[in-house]
Amino acid sequence: MFLPEPNVRIWLYAQPTDMRKSFNGLCSLVSGVLTENPTSGALFVFVNRRKTHIKILYFDGSGFCIWFKRLEQGQFNYRAQSNDKQLLDWAQLKLLLDGLEVKKIRQYKRYSHPK
Repeated sequence: MFLPEPNVRIWLYAQPTDMRKSFNGLCSLVSGVLTENPTSGALFVFVNRRKTHIKILYFDGSGFCIWFKRLEQGQFNYRAQSNDKQLLDWAQLKLLLDGLEVKKIRQYKRYSHPK
């Protein structure tokens, strides 16, 4: 079971990714194309061209981890924007992994304690 921290930054690489890439290949995509630090603790999400495979790369403090999921049926649904990376929140990642697409969202105002 994959349970990321609720306040972690999650970056979706919106271009199709070769799923043969492992730690070094995905780290080079993160630093080169996404211009992010792979050891920052953020989650980096990659999806293949057919949208049937997903990899999530993250650094847990002592080393890199890859979480991988292959669908037997269906596709991962996301709306690719014009840029290479999209910032997701934990709920959007969960919806992506569960195969749900929300077309119309209305976020109601909530209290947020100042830090």
